[in-house]
Amino acid sequence: MSLSLHAAAVTDIGHVRTNNEDCAYAGRRLIAVADGIGGMPAGELASAMVIKAIAWLDEAPPAADPIGALRESIVAANEQIRAAAAADQSQDGMGTTITALLLAGDQAGLVHVGDSRGYLLRGGELTQLTKDDTFVQSLVDQGVLTVAEARVHPRRSIVTQAIQGQEFRATESLLPVRPGDRFMLCSDGLSDVVQDDEIHAVLVGCPDPQNCAARLVRAALDAGATDNVTVVVADVRMDPTPSS
Repeated sequence: MSLSLHAAAVTDIGHVRTNNEDCAYAGRRLIAVADGIGGMPAGELASAMVIKAIAWLDEAPPAADPIGALRESIVAANEQIRAAAAADQSQDGMGTTITALLLAGDQAGLVHVGDSRGYLLRGGELTQLTKDDTFVQSLVDQGVLTVAEARVHPRRSIVTQAIQGQEFRATESLLPVRPGDRFMLCSDGLSDVVQDDEIHAVLVGCPDPQNCAARLVRAALDAGATDNVTVVVADVRMDPTPSS
């Protein structure tokens, strides 16, 4: 069985920011969202660097170890970011989140650092695949905050790790994949302002990935969107069998 992704990405600067520090990739086997940190132009440079570092995997032969392939490329991007910050003081502190999924046969590797999220819609049920690397998520884990309180906490955007030229510990998972699955990756510009039940409704009700991603971005804009908003929607499809 040969599977591929039918994917689309949509991004918007939002209502407040003057530049877009998000970067995304939507391919046949790779999808990714990166959200830059460190202020302009460093944040957008860092997010572009990590996406560029992994984009080649979409055209490369299918990886026997998709997690390892993603990890190696992200580590290389981390070193590039370290070198860029060391060479230019104006880029000191630059970094980026990364959430990337690489399809390999009937499974996919998912690598996550930061607070850009990954979701899976399967059989009408929406599952969040990632946990935010944030200060408020640590408080939720400790029982100090509820999920609802975390959503409006003034420090909810503080990430506890990123691809920033320093050591990081990515969350990695190998996922079984089947035709009909729908993956959605997003920057926190969506997840901070649009509730999961609304995200679920859009993912279920909008068959086309491009239109679906656009509707999710529009939902964030309608909710105020003080941050950049980026969404990737990808449907898993079975490739047609070549005729003999």
